[in-house]
Amino acid sequence: MNKKNFPMVLMLVAGAVTCIITFLQKFSILKKVTLLFFVMLLFYVLGCILVWTLSYFEEQNEKKQNEEGMVIEKEAQESDTDKVSPR
Repeated sequence: MNKKNFPMVLMLVAGAVTCIITFLQKFSILKKVTLLFFVMLLFYVLGCILVWTLSYFEEQNEKKQNEEGMVIEKEAQESDTDKVSPR
């Protein structure tokens, strides 16, 4: 999953929605620009937090899968050595 561009896309979509709403509500230019700046900043930070959270959970899942794979390999090796009987 490509998460690199997620904060920027989220920020731009929020900015577009903000532009449309402020245009329809007939805000002054200064209010439009100020509101747009803060909305874009907020959604960029939220996007970065979301990407960090998803990456953290992905790392945890990979660690868990690796640990389970090691346990399965150890069990398979132990069962192979148990089957070989000394002569």
